[in-house]
Amino acid sequence: MPASPHLPLKDNPHLVRPHLEGEAFFWPGGPDGVLLVHGFTATTAEVRLAAQALHARGYTLAGPLLPGHGTTPEDMNRYRWQDWYATVERAYLELATHCQRVVVGGESTGGVLTLRLAALHPEIRGVLSYASALRLAMRRWDIFRLRLMAPFIPYLPKGPSKDDIPWQGYRVYPLKAALQLLRLQVETRRYLAELRQPILIVQGRLDQTVAASAPQEIYAGVRSAVKELHWMERSGHCVLIDQEWEQVAQITARFLAQILV
Repeated sequence: MPASPHLPLKDNPHLVRPHLEGEAFFWPGGPDGVLLVHGFTATTAEVRLAAQALHARGYTLAGPLLPGHGTTPEDMNRYRWQDWYATVERAYLELATHCQRVVVGGESTGGVLTLRLAALHPEIRGVLSYASALRLAMRRWDIFRLRLMAPFIPYLPKGPSKDDIPWQGYRVYPLKAALQLLRLQVETRRYLAELRQPILIVQGRLDQTVAASAPQEIYAGVRSAVKELHWMERSGHCVLIDQEWEQVAQITARFLAQILV
């Protein structure tokens, strides 16, 4: 794994909202732990509202910062999906040393990583899948064009960020990293049927990033006896920080209370 350059997030000109807290975190609490993983080009700011709500209920919380995130877009292009997964797995194993039971979850790419993690670690007690990017809302031609451009164009600009959500991350899409996400999707879909833990799936109805079919594919693909799918009617992709985030946190708390008995 290449070493990321050290660049404090609060001084990082590559980030939208660099004033937000976006570093990795570990917050001790009770004997039950929750791992929350942020998404593509983001930082842990994306999961902190939910993490704070769960920590207030007594859970131990951990949130890793994925390699290549919170540094530079060029740095992100140097990593493979295996590097992201290894970081998530290490964070889970560390959390498990402090907790009797652990539930894992994430938003977008973080959700895909934790789906794979849970499939490969059956001792995990549950899964929280927030807008997991198992499939993107992209046409085949767009994916083909991405594969053609990635070796020659390092990144493409994003559209304007929503002003009303506390999202922190890059202003551009690193294209080689985007190819790694596509590979992660393929690898994770192969393992869906191995996932048997209780799973909560939450999806924003206004999400324009993840394919509308993705949450149903997860719901149908896992072999969990306990599974829930919730649609947030007024939320976009980032359901953990959009206008219905408090409702998502309440749904999550009820789900955890149900499975951790």
